[in-house]
Amino acid sequence: MDKSEIKKKVGIEVVNAMVKDGMKIGFGTGSTTVHAIRWIHERRKQGELKNILAVPTSFQTEMECQYLQIPFRALNDPEIDGTLDLTFDGADEIDPDWHLIKGGGGALVVEKIIASCSAEYAIIADNSKLVKYLGETFPIPVEVFPCALLPVQRALKAIGASPTIRMAEKIAGPVITKQGNLLLDISFKESFHPIQMEEKIKNIPGVVDSGIFTLKVTDLFIGYPDGRVEHLSKK
Repeated sequence: MDKSEIKKKVGIEVVNAMVKDGMKIGFGTGSTTVHAIRWIHERRKQGELKNILAVPTSFQTEMECQYLQIPFRALNDPEIDGTLDLTFDGADEIDPDWHLIKGGGGALVVEKIIASCSAEYAIIADNSKLVKYLGETFPIPVEVFPCALLPVQRALKAIGASPTIRMAEKIAGPVITKQGNLLLDISFKESFHPIQMEEKIKNIPGVVDSGIFTLKVTDLFIGYPDGRVEHLSKK
């Protein structure tokens, strides 16, 4: 199976295994989560899933919900009341302790907030996202207030990071997040302790948050080229 087929199978599996009638669900960002969202739509059409409310993590996800007519709300909406039954999302890297790097799609702050409000947090990915340590194959996104760009860059260099501003591909200039901030992509020459590094970066004045995710992942769905989907759980 190619990667697109693997992602589709993983997206279908997380819905079949975890989504129930009446759930409030955080919808993640990225190509794998789109397959899960579309499978929820198919099952809603068949009358198998009812009264699903979504909380999107990005404009991409919100537009998908609009197109498929899946009801969605903000996290602060009274119908959601700041709590979710489940969030499913992708990841750029997954280490053996299920710590993550996320934010390749630029939605890391909202993704982290929504995941933290969820009773269950499922990560869906293909096996290429499994790494020995974070930062092995993917840079760490850091969302930064524009007015603090230079001080944050200096502070990141002081802790051993190499930061670069993420530039837009279709328009001139840098990527601007949903919150109106800039993104730095940073790398380290050596491995690091995820929990300590997440805290260290977050404590730099001017940093909104980083793409290091150490909050608890309850379920992991990993797809393989042979068509197998492995579902692991830490509940």
